Amino acid sequence: MGTTQTVLAFLGTAVIAYFLGCFNGAVIVSKYILRDDVRTHGSGNAGLTNFHRTFGGPLTFVVILCDVLKAVIAVLVGMALIGGVMDSGLAEDYGKYWGGIWCLLGHMFPCMFGFKGGKGILSGGAVAIMIDWRIALVVWGGFLILAVLTRYVSLGSCWAGASFPFATWFVYQNWIITLMALFIGGMILWKHRSNIGRLIRGEESKFTLHKKEPKA
Repeated sequence: MGTTQTVLAFLGTAVIAYFLGCFNGAVIVSKYILRDDVRTHGSGNAGLTNFHRTFGGPLTFVVILCDVLKAVIAVLVGMALIGGVMDSGLAEDYGKYWGGIWCLLGHMFPCMFGFKGGKGILSGGAVAIMIDWRIALVVWGGFLILAVLTRYVSLGSCWAGASFPFATWFVYQNWIITLMALFIGGMILWKHRSNIGRLIRGEESKFTLHKKEPKA
């Protein structure tokens, strides 16, 4: 295939994946089903943790499903479009990472919700699973261990962002793919910069399976 088709495949993947990412589960469920925007509560973040802390209940699973499915579809789109036109043995892998990047950009900065979205852990974790089981094992394994032992979800999230490019290099040893992984991991760490500050100061909230009760 020619250069034009390849460029169009990358552009098409970027557009589709970005708008898929914009369908933020926490915002959609809280704003249009519960009529109470999650971004006006707690940390102000449009993510799963803040949604669970604020509302709890079975609708949490709807948020999970939405954020996982959009990431899966975005990766599949990248694989189909880029893998179908690019003359490279790693074409589908380029598509996976490229689709993942733009899905997370849409999740973090959704144009339809004032560019105020989530931090990308759930969708990013789904992207990691779609890419390679070894990368997912490193990312998710470290996340779960740290989150369970410390009850700081943000600490596990920082591990996920930081370990992603290293795990990618170990699997692929390809600089282009690793740079895309570095961008994904960097975005996740940047979105958690306030959490990192609170962790350092000892002010970060610990996760609980029960939503916070309103103060009397």
